[in-house]
Amino acid sequence: MVFKHVNIIQICITESGIRWHPDQIRSDSEDLRLLHIFVDADACPVKNEVYRVAGRYSLDVTLVANSWMRVPDERWVALEVVEDGFDAADDWIVEHVQPHDIVITADIPLASRCLNEGARVIRPTGKQFTENNICEAVATRELLSELRDAGEITGGPPPLKKRDRSHFLQQLDEVIQSIRRKQPFNSA
Repeated sequence: MVFKHVNIIQICITESGIRWHPDQIRSDSEDLRLLHIFVDADACPVKNEVYRVAGRYSLDVTLVANSWMRVPDERWVALEVVEDGFDAADDWIVEHVQPHDIVITADIPLASRCLNEGARVIRPTGKQFTENNICEAVATRELLSELRDAGEITGGPPPLKKRDRSHFLQQLDEVIQSIRRKQPFNSA
């Protein structure tokens, strides 16, 4: 890859043509980044759907996990393996996410932290976490945790259904379109 400065914008010239530098684009007043998708990948059941949509929009994807996993051999897909530790993957995502990025996770505390950073957050079922529903989600999580600790509830969430995958694809597409309408600099 060759990086060239053109006026105030840094671009990357690759074999497939010109692409904005994936780390950042600098302007005189602020740092602007391309729309990026972060995936809390260890137990994410919709990674293939993320690859499909990201490929269609030419978006970069970073999967964050506690151990190595197979990912597509594409320059726009990266795997970040973090150290074993409580919330290490969550901490890495929060440190790197920026406003208008998209985070895919079922982890409610991570969703809350990413919303505080200005990111958009989607569950693998397609339901979005928002400022309007995150407090209720946190409270419900705490209640269910107490019920599990008391032995009143056993087991985890139901398996993902085809309908959930379809809803996820639709929501991811809609979120990308929404961000691009509001932030035209995110278009590749």
